[in-house]
Amino acid sequence: METTLRGVGVSHGVAIGEVRHMGTAVLEPPAKQIPVEDAEREQSRAHQAVEAVSADLIARGNLAGGEAQAVLEAQALMAQDPELMADVERRIAVGSTAERGVYDAFASYRALLANAGEYLAGRVADLDDVRNRIVARLLGVPMPGVPDSDEPYVLIARDLAPADTALLDPALVLGFVTEEGGPTSHSAILARALGVPAVVALPGAGEIGEGTVIAVDGSTGDIFVEPSAEKRAELTTAAAARKAALSASSGPGATSDGHKVPLLANIGGPADVAAAVAAGAEGVGLFRTEFLFLDDSKQAPSEEKQIAAYRAVLEAFPEGRVVVRVLDAGADKPLDFLTPADEPNPALGVRGLRSLLDHPDVLRTQLTALAEAAAGLPVYLEVMAPMVADRTDAKAFADACREAGLSAKFGAMVEIPSAALRARSILQEVEFLSLGTNDLAQYTFAADRQVGAVSRLQDPWQPALLDLVALSAEGAKAEGKSCGVCGEAAADPLLACVLTGLGVTSLSMGAASIPYVRSALAKHTLAQCERAAAAARATDTAEEARAAAQAVLSGE
Repeated sequence: METTLRGVGVSHGVAIGEVRHMGTAVLEPPAKQIPVEDAEREQSRAHQAVEAVSADLIARGNLAGGEAQAVLEAQALMAQDPELMADVERRIAVGSTAERGVYDAFASYRALLANAGEYLAGRVADLDDVRNRIVARLLGVPMPGVPDSDEPYVLIARDLAPADTALLDPALVLGFVTEEGGPTSHSAILARALGVPAVVALPGAGEIGEGTVIAVDGSTGDIFVEPSAEKRAELTTAAAARKAALSASSGPGATSDGHKVPLLANIGGPADVAAAVAAGAEGVGLFRTEFLFLDDSKQAPSEEKQIAAYRAVLEAFPEGRVVVRVLDAGADKPLDFLTPADEPNPALGVRGLRSLLDHPDVLRTQLTALAEAAAGLPVYLEVMAPMVADRTDAKAFADACREAGLSAKFGAMVEIPSAALRARSILQEVEFLSLGTNDLAQYTFAADRQVGAVSRLQDPWQPALLDLVALSAEGAKAEGKSCGVCGEAAADPLLACVLTGLGVTSLSMGAASIPYVRSALAKHTLAQCERAAAAARATDTAEEARAAAQAVLSGE
């Protein structure tokens, strides 16, 4: 009998197939004591396992490239955390085996993260995955993971670790569903990059039986269990119609009455460029430069290495716009040479621009490398700072750009509510704004983007978030400057129309979403988008906002 479940759709498309569950295993080692003379050997085993797991994660990242590479390299750093390893050594020294020492040390660290709030609690799934990989290696058992199958299937998991999501084979994994996660979790971001339909935050997903046929609508978040032939046909027809509409849509982003809305790509490095160009991106709206810095947490990459990486991206967009975000370190992306190790709440501490202003040599080298990389190229380079709180921050960044001889435009990311509230003040110092809606929602609602239990507060349709977007866009318009969106909100075709109606001047997203957004904008006038935006802001919940905008744009 057909039943319908509702989660959070995070990656467009429809997948219909049999369920396969992510493999699980009990990896708790026995709590047995070892002789004191064996401690050094066990400590050596632990270190070897950690190094092997770190190397494997980095290798997986190199293979996957792009967004996945940065995520997996961050996990590798997590495995090698010096305080964590010191705890492992202490436990072994008093009689634990290597595997038990690792298990207990990670359990202790896990409890700290789970109670830390904000970013850190959401990293528990990543930490558990690292622990399982190390313990499995020490025990000599296979890692639980993506199931083996010769036939395509829909994958269901409690959550997907980045190492698993990054290497999913779209030819076999038709789509995936998770019980946890949120619209801006690592799994969601990587699913969009892969172009795999996905639904997250679906309670009880694990109870759907192995082999059950389900249909996953990654646009609406609907899951149809044992769908009827009619429902399958309906979904298949709708998916085909969407695909045809996408194929017919090309060229620059614009509303049906010709209002231009440049559609840009979010990228993590040179590996993402090909997909962005293939999708027709008009440039890059968010070039995350962290991937270069995660190779070695002990020191920053050389200026020469940075120049080569930046130039590879800039050369791909002649006459196009490339917006580079300088290093955003701290919180869930700690770097030994840059971020404090003893902050009680790193998400609210020295991260982003604050870290760079504390280490002006790192910022200066990056800005100089960007200037050199752009030299002689017909590209419109723009450079922006993450986590700008006020005009003082904006001025400090602008001054650093000038001192480095950067001729590009420089701007500020709006990720903190104070920046949205004081947008006009900040724009006295910089030339553009770019809204990072992922972090802006996180800080507005005190809701970590990795925690499924608070995913409703991470919904970019929340009217309070739309209010902050409108404030930023209005401030930019008053100053005659631009205000784009580079957060995941821009990847929702319906919301892209609303953002345009709010006054946003460009939209940047994962490459796979660009055709969907281009097609949606082309169906509506600017006036329709403005009415949809006003209708959404007049509501009180995310669900009501989406429904109100949909009603306006569908002519109801």
